[in-house]
Amino acid sequence: MEDSGLDLESENRDRIGVIFSAGIGGIRTFEEEVGSYYVNIDKGPRFNPFFIPKMIADIAAGHISMIYGLRGPNYATVSACASSTNAIIDAFNLIRLNKANVIVSGGAEATISPAAVGGFNAMHALSTRNDSPETASRPFSASRDGFVIGEGGTVLILEELEHALARGAKIYAEVVGGGMSADAYHITASHPEGLGAKLVMHNAMDDANMKPEDIDYINVHGTSTPVGDISEVKAIKDVFGDHSYKINISSTKSMTGHLLGGAGAIEALFCILSLRDQIVPPTINHEDGDDDPEIDYNLNFTFNKAQKREIRAALSNTFGFGGHNASVILKQYNK
Repeated sequence: MEDSGLDLESENRDRIGVIFSAGIGGIRTFEEEVGSYYVNIDKGPRFNPFFIPKMIADIAAGHISMIYGLRGPNYATVSACASSTNAIIDAFNLIRLNKANVIVSGGAEATISPAAVGGFNAMHALSTRNDSPETASRPFSASRDGFVIGEGGTVLILEELEHALARGAKIYAEVVGGGMSADAYHITASHPEGLGAKLVMHNAMDDANMKPEDIDYINVHGTSTPVGDISEVKAIKDVFGDHSYKINISSTKSMTGHLLGGAGAIEALFCILSLRDQIVPPTINHEDGDDDPEIDYNLNFTFNKAQKREIRAALSNTFGFGGHNASVILKQYNK
């Protein structure tokens, strides 16, 4: 909010909303409250009156609105790892439908707890490279064996263009399109041929009225799972054809871990900063000889070192358990 320069005293706060996501919500709160219930069951157990408000995924959006007195549209999007990309797309859509002038959007997740780690581990989703955790997230490498949980949050201020120009706002980038789709395939695994991933990228480009050759950088979902990385690469090659070899691709999850419901927002931010600085962030932890025969390494995965290049438009992919897919396209803002 400080960076946006919004003067809330002169704004119509009825026209400023909050759409802020979490994939799971207060899982540690749930753990602690239920654990305390069973520990104290013989002593006349009771629950904290803040248990439900602390746990529900929408409460962050509510808190933000209360802190700043924002009375516009207010809710959370919950679509697993696609949650905060869906929040950005919803904010974009409500603004262009003239339902708000400004929307505070993004997402956060804090799930490093026994229940979350145990649950993801039980489904064999997590890397077990416990002897070298800093190299455990290694998207597109043959030795990848699952994702690494990360925690964090990102907030983006989306604003209607004329409103932003009228107040002299600092404009980092322009949101030009968003796509959504479903794999309709499996509760946790992506479609092996990337059908939902292909559809969501097509939908985003259609919404932006852009062609494949207009995209210079893709921040991929790229979680470092055996099946997911392969299916996303297949989808990119199918959607972008020959141009896929001219695009920079990177998975910033190799550096941040997987923020689950917060992933889409932080990865959209990486795209925004890439557009600002004309630098593609790398996919780290790839080693010579660690190539997967099912992955085409003629694609530019931006392995291990950031690259400077012209970036006019960037696409950010997020795919969630349940087959939820969301992609957003950001481009340089030119006056």
